[in-house]
Amino acid sequence: MRDPHDIVKGMIRTEKGSAILALNKYLFWVDKAANKIEVKRAIEDMYKVKVDNVNTVMMRGKLKRVRYAVGKTPDWKKAIVTLKEGSKIDIT
Repeated sequence: MRDPHDIVKGMIRTEKGSAILALNKYLFWVDKAANKIEVKRAIEDMYKVKVDNVNTVMMRGKLKRVRYAVGKTPDWKKAIVTLKEGSKIDIT
């Protein structure tokens, strides 16, 4: 089994992420090769909570320009984790 810190790279703090906190959902930046089962186990290990559902989204990198050079930011994976009733992650 992989280390949970290799699977979950961090919590995403955005306006959309703050809006869905009322629904007991949290956004995480996860490894591109991780599947939903690995993400669920990693979140439960790291934060000591019970996970109800995991949805994942592959986010495409954006095209960026610096003068004449054209580049691209890397692709990444986002996980939307729904916790069971009564579970909560302290985000302070």
